[in-house]
Amino acid sequence: MTARTWKLAETNYGHTKDARFEVAVLPLGATEPHNLHLPYGTDSYEADFVGDAICQAAHDRGARVVLLPTLPYGTETNQMAFPLAMNVNPSTLAAVVTDLVESLVRHGIHKIVLLNGHGGNELKPVLRELYGKTPAHLFLCNWYRVLADVEREIFDDPGDHGGEMETSMILACQPELVARRADGSLVADEGALAASRFEAVNRGWVNITRPWHLLTTNSGAGNPHPGSAEKGRKMVALLVERLAAFLVELSNAPLDERFPY
Repeated sequence: MTARTWKLAETNYGHTKDARFEVAVLPLGATEPHNLHLPYGTDSYEADFVGDAICQAAHDRGARVVLLPTLPYGTETNQMAFPLAMNVNPSTLAAVVTDLVESLVRHGIHKIVLLNGHGGNELKPVLRELYGKTPAHLFLCNWYRVLADVEREIFDDPGDHGGEMETSMILACQPELVARRADGSLVADEGALAASRFEAVNRGWVNITRPWHLLTTNSGAGNPHPGSAEKGRKMVALLVERLAAFLVELSNAPLDERFPY
C-alpha cells in the first residue's frame, strides 16, 4: 500500500519535515456496544472512514490538510452497565483535546476540525473554554448531523445508536464485522426504546443523561434491519460533497483579523 501523504499515521518524517499543512482534522470515536451486531469500535470506524473520505477529496482539490489518528475512546458514563464500554470522562476528554490542540499550534497549524463520531462526546464546551486562550481556530463537526436535512431521503429511520444509519455505514466500511445469522439476516433486535415516566423528558422539554441499560434492550436505539451498504455509500458521498468543500475553503482562507468572517 502506498502511504497517503495527507494521513499522518501513514506518512513519514521524510515527507512531514518539508510539508506545510493548513488544516488538521481530528476524528473522535468511542468504544461501546451497538446492538448485538455492530462492533464496539463502530463510532471510531465511522469517524475514520468519514475522515479518510473527506480529507482525500479535499487533498485531491489542493487543500493542505492532514488527518490525525482517530481517538478510540469517548464519554460512556451512561453505558457502563454494558461490559467493556470504555469511559473517558468529559473533563478528561477535554484535557486530551486541549493537549493535542497545543501540539498542533506548536507545529504551526492553527485551523483544527474536531470530527466527532460519538453522541456522548460533548465538545462545544471545549471550544468555548479554549476561545481566546489559543491562537488555534477550532471547528466542531458532528458528522452524523451534517445530513439532517436529507437523511430521510436515504433512510426509513436513521436511528440513534446502532440503527439503520450506523448499520449502513459499517456495512459500507467494515462489512466483515457485522454479525449475521446463517440466513444472512442481522444478529440484532429491533432497537426499541423505553419511554420515560416523565412526559417532559419524552417530549424533549427536559434533558437527562439517559441510562442506556434502562432505555434499550441490547444497547441499540433504532431499527437496524433496513440498513444496507448502498445506503452507507450514498451517505458518505453526500458527506464528501459537503465537508470536503468546507476543508478546501478552510485551507485557502487567510488567517486575518476577521477570520472566520
